[in-house]
Amino acid sequence: MKNEVRICKNCGKAATDTGHLCDPVEMKDTYLCEHCGQSSTDPRHICKPKLQHINFVCMSCGRVAELPGQLCNPRDIVLMAKGEPPTKII
Repeated sequence: MKNEVRICKNCGKAATDTGHLCDPVEMKDTYLCEHCGQSSTDPRHICKPKLQHINFVCMSCGRVAELPGQLCNPRDIVLMAKGEPPTKII
């Protein structure tokens, strides 16, 4: 989810309202995390609340997700920890 976020050039704090920053600069391509509410320019942002719901990792790009359908080449993290051979999940 894209959101207009500004960051302070002096302290680095982010805010959606310019009145809360002393020297605001608009950031491009920011995303608002559904789990923690933090703004990030990295779409692969992982926070502690999101980490509790992650079950799969993409073997191609390294992204993580809750469901295998959200990734192009998913691999179950629990099976990886057990050292079991990868299988294609559909």
